Amino acid sequence: SNADLPIVGGSILSHDHFQGGHYEFAMAKAPIEKAWAFPGFEDVEAGIVHWPMSCIRLTCEDDERLVELADKILTAWRGYTDESCFLFAETDGEPHNTITPIARMRDGKYQLDLVLRNNITTPEHPLGVFHPHAKLHHIKKENIGLIEVMGLAVLPSRLKQELFGILADVLVARTPVSEYPRHCRATADWRHRAASWPSPSPDASEAGDHVHLILQDEVGQVFAQVLADAGVYKLDEAGRAGFVRFLASVK
Repeated sequence: SNADLPIVGGSILSHDHFQGGHYEFAMAKAPIEKAWAFPGFEDVEAGIVHWPMSCIRLTCEDDERLVELADKILTAWRGYTDESCFLFAETDGEPHNTITPIARMRDGKYQLDLVLRNNITTPEHPLGVFHPHAKLHHIKKENIGLIEVMGLAVLPSRLKQELFGILADVLVARTPVSEYPRHCRATADWRHRAASWPSPSPDASEAGDHVHLILQDEVGQVFAQVLADAGVYKLDEAGRAGFVRFLASVK
């Protein structure tokens, strides 16, 4: 389900919005990097998922126990503040904390991934502190919803022409970076990245395919940073310490 607050939620917040399907996203394959035992819920396997966004995974054979713990975590998160991580439950009466939940069956057990979200804004980041930052808007400016959270990039349609048309053509033609077309938003923003890319294959028949592989890899690297921007706890020592403080606060 998409989260229920602006910026971190879906495009329509006036109704409960669920999505379902038979597809294994990258996040579902990500392992637990730190196991955790919630007091009173030792029968529920829990832990922090190794993922750019801040995800708690719960697994249990008893769906009612799973839901009970998930509700406890959600309630705790809604009221949680940690100024050292710039996390505020509310400002001026406006709530900021919520969760993007994902449910699945795995090996006969129920499993919930709870992704912690916060929609606070600042003058420096008017679209959201935990949102793609401005330097990444040439690839992704829109909200990070359920599908993106799980690792599948939903990108603006303009990129098909800008990246795999205009930019691919100048790469294949070995056009100097200084001569890239400036009218194209993506190529203008990616001029500094392109300077460090490997040269296309000298074989003209292979150059196009080679360039497309380069572009796909570069888009993936940018999207990984998009997810890192949206993560409330960063993948560093301070972020992981903050994540553990929250888990310890859930009683």
